[in-house]
Amino acid sequence: MPLSGNAQIKNRLLGMLPREDLRKLMPRFEVVTLERRQVLQEPGEPIRYAYFPESGVVSFLTRLQDGSGVETATIGNEGMTGMRLLLGVDTGPAQVLVQVAGSALRIASDDLRNACERDTPLRRILLRYLSAFITQLTQSVACNTLHALENRLARWLLMTHDRVQANQFSLTHELLALMLGVRRASVTVAARKLQEERLIQYTHGKITVLDRAGLEKASCECYQAVKKDYDDLIA
Repeated sequence: MPLSGNAQIKNRLLGMLPREDLRKLMPRFEVVTLERRQVLQEPGEPIRYAYFPESGVVSFLTRLQDGSGVETATIGNEGMTGMRLLLGVDTGPAQVLVQVAGSALRIASDDLRNACERDTPLRRILLRYLSAFITQLTQSVACNTLHALENRLARWLLMTHDRVQANQFSLTHELLALMLGVRRASVTVAARKLQEERLIQYTHGKITVLDRAGLEKASCECYQAVKKDYDDLIA
């Protein structure tokens, strides 16, 4: 669905643009629905569109030949997909998967490149976001390697909680295991510990955050490190 000129922008990156710059850019966007488990991009395939989420959560997954994988980054309405287009690269190394359903503003790759070439504010904002995104990638490497699963799960729940802006969201053991790169049984054990500490409630594929402050204490340092870098560069 094409975007009307008076539409309210919920994506924080686009919302930072000067009003006149945004008005000129809006006709290039269309509103699309993001369905849970929808694949927006496959590794090595041409990037046809960049997505700017308005709601929902999108994950970047590194996949191995045996089908296993692990999440390396998460975005919501603070971010975008297709960042490599800013560097003149037409393909991406990750699978981009919708984790929590929502909606997004979608723009064709050629239109985004052209807009960045002539639009200094847009290019500056997106390049600063790319820097924050790289921080998330590098922090994820350290986190997945060095931190305990319970801490990583707490961090991951906090990032999802930030993006859905609701205390309850739907997540299956299967999806959690995929995001964290572990077996479902391991997710069950880690989630049970958080539940015993009364930080979350997990029943029938739904997670309810009961104690946000406690969840932050249970998380590793990576959550705050990524959040601070984004706030310093973008907010």
